[in-house]
Amino acid sequence: MTPKLATLHLIATRVKKDGWSSVARQGTGKVLTTVLDRLHLSEPELPLRPEDIVDPGTAAPSWQVPGTSGNLRIGWVCTPPAPGSGGHTTFFRMVQGLEARGHQCTLFLHDRNDDDVTRHEATIRRHWPMIKASVRSATDGLEGVDAIVASSWPTAHIVAARSPRGVHPFYFIQDYEPYFYPRGAFYAMAEDSYRFGFTNVALGGMIAKVMQTELGLPPDAVVPFGCDTDVYRLLDTPPTVRRSGVVYYAKRKVDRRGYLLAKLALEEFHHLHPEQEIHIYGDIITGWNIPVTNHGNMTPAQLNTLYNQTIAGLAISFTNISLVPGELLAAGNVPVLNNAPFASGLLDDPDAVWAPATPMGLATALAEVVSAPDVDERPSRIAGRPRLDWKVSQEVFADLLEATCALAAAESPVIRSENRDHSKNRVRA
Repeated sequence: MTPKLATLHLIATRVKKDGWSSVARQGTGKVLTTVLDRLHLSEPELPLRPEDIVDPGTAAPSWQVPGTSGNLRIGWVCTPPAPGSGGHTTFFRMVQGLEARGHQCTLFLHDRNDDDVTRHEATIRRHWPMIKASVRSATDGLEGVDAIVASSWPTAHIVAARSPRGVHPFYFIQDYEPYFYPRGAFYAMAEDSYRFGFTNVALGGMIAKVMQTELGLPPDAVVPFGCDTDVYRLLDTPPTVRRSGVVYYAKRKVDRRGYLLAKLALEEFHHLHPEQEIHIYGDIITGWNIPVTNHGNMTPAQLNTLYNQTIAGLAISFTNISLVPGELLAAGNVPVLNNAPFASGLLDDPDAVWAPATPMGLATALAEVVSAPDVDERPSRIAGRPRLDWKVSQEVFADLLEATCALAAAESPVIRSENRDHSKNRVRA
């Protein structure tokens, strides 16, 4: 049988077995893959430009440089944020904390394919109005600052490649980012970002433990993981209004947040409790085999209202814990989490429910929470527990940054004006 006839025979067999819709989906996918290959559009893309990939052996010695004290000019390097991004929200809280102390802050946005930050600045002003920092493109240069803070492994490479001498580099580490990838090139580049000789600051003790275990390189400092207790809190509701339903934050393209596992778990949960409404926010969900209520992206205030209306929330993470569990608890909602060393090392709240990372394990845990006898009394008890506010995290990070720069300035004082023209001092791989 010729290859063409073999293909036709295979298609006929699949049509008889699965119907035209399944074959059409796979056929479309194969055609698209062929077209992308021929146009070279399926080639994997680096999240940064090749010239910005830095060898740690080259970068580390260059950071033995003087710092400065007093009012600082601080640069913050990050990717363009999307509305609702938890990582950006936490990073911008640190910006807010330094601005409150009178330091001048600048956001340097890294977009591999576009240096125009206009539309990204509009997003920042709309969704994070609490920060006043100016916004610039990282690829236009990182000059004009005394200290600079990276926020992810690509931005750490950007800082190592483009930051001028005389600027003290920090790395605010919210997750162990090599775990975002299978063992390979990106994994190795992410690992290298911790070896640049920056002042590495981990968010939460679990990141510190993992860095020590994986790299033998603990961070220089740890900032405590907080919660926005100003926004997320128990609301006054009439005694006759009962909580019902569960809530889930969907991120389909972020595998460490367990989207497919959550989908299977919530489908199982619906079979156990079809009377409980399932609320989805974040990504708009289609094609599930059960009814869900889509909310899309929500403001923190809207989220707090939703948390106050529902009984439980499904919060999955396979690396560092997300913001969701703490926010649920502050609103008197019960988070159901997957058993994972990262998350369990940070959240020891007695009201959090840990379950096996299986569809039935999570579904069963949700079912037990919504059918518990103390559903009505439980929220006030949960929300009433003391919680660490992000203000504490802001203070710890700000103290660290100021002290580090002051110490460097005391050990090797310099005149700032001598460090204004740095364009010839970039470190390259």
